Amino acid sequence: MHVDTIEIDTAHGPARAHVSKVRRAVGALVLGHGAGGGVGARDLTAAAEAAAAAGLSVALVEQPYRVAGQRSPAPAPQLDTAWAAVLAELKAGPLRRLPIVTGGRSSGARVACRTADETGAAGVLCLAFPLHPPGRPEKSRLPELDGVSVPVLVVQGESDPFGMPPPGENRAVAKVRGNHSLSSDIVALRGAVGEWLAAQVR
Repeated sequence: MHVDTIEIDTAHGPARAHVSKVRRAVGALVLGHGAGGGVGARDLTAAAEAAAAAGLSVALVEQPYRVAGQRSPAPAPQLDTAWAAVLAELKAGPLRRLPIVTGGRSSGARVACRTADETGAAGVLCLAFPLHPPGRPEKSRLPELDGVSVPVLVVQGESDPFGMPPPGENRAVAKVRGNHSLSSDIVALRGAVGEWLAAQVR
């Protein structure tokens, strides 16, 4: 599949979106990376493949700090502002007139949850949502998940040290073998993501 790489200006420097369009797309999936990783993570790649098979175009987004070559993530408000700017550009350009599901892995999932209303997301896909820091269950980030008003799918490794989010009124949780990397059962991940996405955009 052909990939167009687009540089998008944000208030915190340029971000980068890798856009793969499918013919007669029924929707789009926009995914962000984890705090210290990139868009080549195996779970992101598998989710992108599942989306394309379900008839969705895909954009994998690199935050400005990654584009600038930094590994330490920017503060949450900067991540959220840059993400919203990228979504606005994609909705006005290559993904216009498509319902857009946003999401990401770990830190990227948190960004998508916090900005779901602002970006007009049709749903949110969370890969390895970091419910709490390892060994610190009292530092729960569940309010970020609970604050999303559109359908949510969380794909979580059964032995993830960052915890296991509970299902909710509009939130499904798919448990797969493995830990926070989500690399142990790519087939199960791809299946869960593909089935859920197809239900969101039909």
